[in-house]
Amino acid sequence: MRILIIRHADPDYPNDTITAAGHLEAKALAKRLKKEGIDRIFSSPVNRAVHTMQYTAELLGIDPVIEPWTRELSLNPVIFEGSKIAAWNIPGETVRAIQPYPGHEIWRECTPYCDYAQDYDKLKVDSDGFFQRHGYVREEGRYRIVSPNRETIAVFCHHGFGVTWLAHLLEIPFPLAWSGFWLPPSSVTTVLFEERSQEWAVPRCTGLGNIGHLHEAGLQVSTAGLLANDI
Repeated sequence: MRILIIRHADPDYPNDTITAAGHLEAKALAKRLKKEGIDRIFSSPVNRAVHTMQYTAELLGIDPVIEPWTRELSLNPVIFEGSKIAAWNIPGETVRAIQPYPGHEIWRECTPYCDYAQDYDKLKVDSDGFFQRHGYVREEGRYRIVSPNRETIAVFCHHGFGVTWLAHLLEIPFPLAWSGFWLPPSSVTTVLFEERSQEWAVPRCTGLGNIGHLHEAGLQVSTAGLLANDI
């Protein structure tokens, strides 16, 4: 099974949709996804994800399913140097200066990450339920194969949700995933459930934040959510 984690196109947050540029991104994305052999489409219920997803669903003729648990994480912002920022935008130099390093063993004791442990645990439960419905039961950091699945599944969601979900799938402490990954608008991140035996599957990221469709269409890459250098 392949999971395509797709961030919504360039956001228009005040109007709860995507920008004019975002619609162009979503159209280019749909053309690219037509080549992926997608079997199922799931989406966050938030409009910027839905409005991005609709182009692909209509082009492929697939009825999408709304998954409320994939909506953007509703986390209290962090106050950093007098300004409010999303929790996943804490500067990397701050995260990597924490001693001891916020790995699996201690991140729940580190400020501010301890405040988000309950939200992270809920995402984990929701994710595990989703994969159980698709034939995989999580046991520790791996998935028992109950019913082999060869589908390609597209999930239209959000940056904060996406990097946090990757942390769970790839067994990376989420403070490090937050500071180490950025998913551009309309980007495609591919996670393969690699099966080296008939018993177990292990998620493996085979592509992170791919925006080849934007380059092919001659579109500018949005930097929404990237708080420092432009790309």
